[in-house]
Amino acid sequence: MLLKNTFLFLCVAALLGSCISDENSPGLEYMPDMYRSPAIEAYVDYGMDPYHFGESQVDSLNSRMSARKPAQGSIAYMGDQMAFGMPYPYPNTTEGYEAAGAGLTSPLPTTQANIEEGQEIYEIMCIHCHGEEGKGNGTISKNGHIEGIPSYSEKLKDLPEGNMYHSIQYGKGLMGSHASQLSQKERWQVIQYVQVLQNGGTMPEFDENGNVMEPKADAATDAAEPDADDTTQG
Repeated sequence: MLLKNTFLFLCVAALLGSCISDENSPGLEYMPDMYRSPAIEAYVDYGMDPYHFGESQVDSLNSRMSARKPAQGSIAYMGDQMAFGMPYPYPNTTEGYEAAGAGLTSPLPTTQANIEEGQEIYEIMCIHCHGEEGKGNGTISKNGHIEGIPSYSEKLKDLPEGNMYHSIQYGKGLMGSHASQLSQKERWQVIQYVQVLQNGGTMPEFDENGNVMEPKADAATDAAEPDADDTTQG
């Protein structure tokens, strides 16, 4: 009898709980947070209790951005890629250009993979002006829109990598800045391919791991040169 009365009580309670005035409400829900989360925008402080939306709203905080700007001079943590996240230290001046050419070197090792990545970037971002072989005869140049683009293997053959990076960072002459299109790592990769074009397009030799091989000494030249200590006996 007790069990029957308990069951009847639960049924009546459930029936009464489902009788609400809001026709759009699904009625009594068991743990609604688990399957129907509230729609909120990221980085916005709605001024609400996250467990009781709408019950403790603070109007002064409503729709205020909650994410704060980092302190001036902050550097994003990039793990082993930190070399590509540091601020650029050279100003956009003639003196800055010269200083970059004298002191800025790539933190990226010269490998087959990096050169090939650089070639892909070059063919997307640079070929229309500098040309397929880096001779300054790209489509834009041929159409007469930009003239006098120097060749990498001639006039720019000895251009230091620091000057190249500075030009990508700020732009130079008719070339605009590409800092917003290329990450720091991508800039160094495309510079590695440009250095191949400076060498007439001849790729360096790589070992089985894709690293640049050191040039071998010319055995014939070594054999032709007499030993400094060797003396001829008469």
